[in-house]
Amino acid sequence: MTEDRLRAIALQWRAEARPAVVVQVTASLGSVPRTAGTRMLIATDTAHGTIGGGHLEWQAMAQARRLLAGEPVARERHLALGPALGQCCGGVLDLRLTSLADDDPTRWPAEPPLFDLQLYGAGHVGRAIVRLLVDLPCRVSWIDEREVAFDADAGAPLVAAPHIRRICTEAVEAEVASAAPGAFYLVLTHRHDLDLAIVQAILARGDAGFVGLIGSRTKRARFENRLRGRHGFDDARLATLVCPIGLQGISGKAPPVIALAVVAQLLQQATR
Repeated sequence: MTEDRLRAIALQWRAEARPAVVVQVTASLGSVPRTAGTRMLIATDTAHGTIGGGHLEWQAMAQARRLLAGEPVARERHLALGPALGQCCGGVLDLRLTSLADDDPTRWPAEPPLFDLQLYGAGHVGRAIVRLLVDLPCRVSWIDEREVAFDADAGAPLVAAPHIRRICTEAVEAEVASAAPGAFYLVLTHRHDLDLAIVQAILARGDAGFVGLIGSRTKRARFENRLRGRHGFDDARLATLVCPIGLQGISGKAPPVIALAVVAQLLQQATR
């Protein structure tokens, strides 16, 4: 879950005056599952976010619920992640428990996005990619010329998220100009001629952090010939185009499999 989504839930709970506790990692040293600044939100019957799972998180949830029940609980804890916690990470961390009523989620620092992505295409693969991006800290402009393409699949509703913005426009390739320098792009529309126009606009900018085009090696060869001959792109510029997309070694053509391989590739590129 992204920090933005956790903040939205916290704000909703505060508006509803719902009793809850914010558990925050305030400091960390060495090998730990989550670092300083990580939060989770705990109510008596549910919890959102994670401070790393395992016995550490189980203990934190138990402490938070004791606090909600009115029992005396240490609100600051210094923990070594060793045998006593059933974990062998070897690091240490500090936890703070705060009543949500005494916290202000609007003051939580914004989580920096791993990448800004322009995702062109709301077909099966585009939808599968979006479902994976819902829980990642990123900014996404999801673009298609067909309003109906954003409708939910039967039995598989699309999850709304504040960091994913849907854009329906007839001038799809014109959206390239609105991207930030270093943005990532994924091009997977329903028409090859539209794919070509979008890729041409991206390569003309020359400042992309990642340019991915769905398709085969044959499609790549045809696009390269047209981009080289008609638009004058040299080999160095064409080499920045990734097609086919997805981490090598992950085989399968089902949309969820392609989506997993592609999102893993984006994360690999973003964390280099």
